[in-house]
Amino acid sequence: VQLQASGGGLVQAGGSLRLSCKAPRMILSTFWGTAFSWYRQAPGKERELLAVNSPDGSTNYGDSVTGRFTISRDNARKTVYLQMNSLKTEDTAVYYCNARGPNLDYWGEGTQVTVSS
Repeated sequence: VQLQASGGGLVQAGGSLRLSCKAPRMILSTFWGTAFSWYRQAPGKERELLAVNSPDGSTNYGDSVTGRFTISRDNARKTVYLQMNSLKTEDTAVYYCNARGPNLDYWGEGTQVTVSS
């Protein structure tokens, strides 16, 4: 397993969760040069790109999460995070992390996030 996603769970609307995506087998120099993203997929819907963290430190967000979600990385721990605040019921989905760089494109197993009203 190249990517290990965790941190999902059940939370009430308005609450927060932090997802983690670890890349334990990736060598550090590769991690530095890799773009990491978070996606989600709700039942019956297409996979949606939420946030991207590029090797140069720049970040981009989808319209549905801008201002509520924050992507960050800890290079020393080879881990990427998705801090999710002000969660809404429509954020309920399976969340996936992705690593994309020269000659690599990895997906983690999804982690379920359920937001109750």
